[in-house]
Amino acid sequence: MLDRPRHLVQIEKLLERNPVVAIIGARQVGKTTLARELIRRHSQENRHFDLENPAHLARLQDPMLALQELEGFVVLDEIQRRPELFPVLRVLVDRPGSPAQFLVLGSASPDLLRQSSESLAGRIAYYELRGFSLEEVGGEHLRRLWLRGGFPRSFLADSDAASAQWRRDFVRTFLERDLPQLGSTALPYETLHRFWTMLAHAHGEVWSGAQFARSFGVSESTVRRYLDLLTSTFVMRRLPPWHENLKKRQVKSPKVFLADSGLLHTLLNLETQDDVLSHPKLGASWEGFAQEVVVTRLGARREEVYFWATHAGAEIDLVVVRGKRRLGFEFKRTVAPRVSSSMNTALTDLGLERIDVVYAGDETFPMAEKIRAVALSRVWDDLERL
Repeated sequence: MLDRPRHLVQIEKLLERNPVVAIIGARQVGKTTLARELIRRHSQENRHFDLENPAHLARLQDPMLALQELEGFVVLDEIQRRPELFPVLRVLVDRPGSPAQFLVLGSASPDLLRQSSESLAGRIAYYELRGFSLEEVGGEHLRRLWLRGGFPRSFLADSDAASAQWRRDFVRTFLERDLPQLGSTALPYETLHRFWTMLAHAHGEVWSGAQFARSFGVSESTVRRYLDLLTSTFVMRRLPPWHENLKKRQVKSPKVFLADSGLLHTLLNLETQDDVLSHPKLGASWEGFAQEVVVTRLGARREEVYFWATHAGAEIDLVVVRGKRRLGFEFKRTVAPRVSSSMNTALTDLGLERIDVVYAGDETFPMAEKIRAVALSRVWDDLERL
């Protein structure tokens, strides 16, 4: 495994201020490994409860009795399996001089774990853990990270073939076992797999619920629920549109992306770099991957990232808004990026501080006033965190 010091530092800061910290993220993204490293660093006993382990579940038949005497870090893994534990945690952390801090690990979003926000309001902090970043693997492994994605076991596999097999197994297990545990029991595996595959072919495009609804013979609200479920389990992400007070018709639907480039390639049946380079979704795959690299580098929260487009054709791939700051990003898989009319329009209409054109070359250089080209491999060197 690769060391992940940045995540450890940020989680420890949250633990200093909150009695409960939830590490959330997709299955197999490394949450358990990170939690165990935190316990090891503090030289404490491993108080780890895996809520998918029958023996651990038996110990938690009376959760108050099992947890009330424990001290230090207590880890509750796959908390979405037992959301009824959240009221128990509230009682435990509200005790005067409570001797325990709780790390809860979950593969579902806070919105899906509604009881956590209701029971632990003001006591819990959330930390989203994503797959390996370019910072963690190094710029020399950029192509490998793009092909295989950021899941640790996928990225670290002995070969591309072994990585692809791991991802195929992940897709099957996720659809057959994990999603039914979160309330999708009415949806058969074949339906979910077909829907996810169709989303892979729509990767980077504006969401068209009507098109998906016609394909499945259901209502738009039904396919939106399918998308909500995949988004809430961190395997899909939606990029909302930014709206400006302009006398222009602006796009109002979100774009959809698979959250991991490796899963995208698996659902498109692309196993090698050559397969990806010869596929029609090459540009969209590279854009989604580069966008995630930039968002991670900036430290931008999901509610701070958008795209912008008008029906007249002007657009910008990524708009990051924090306070009064507005940054624009374009993603071009080329070695010779050019300034477009859309960039100039976006600078004027949105009042952007600057536009960075993230491209596939090796150098960072100015292109025009407030516009520069940034090599994807140099994002961690040439972009500052917000």
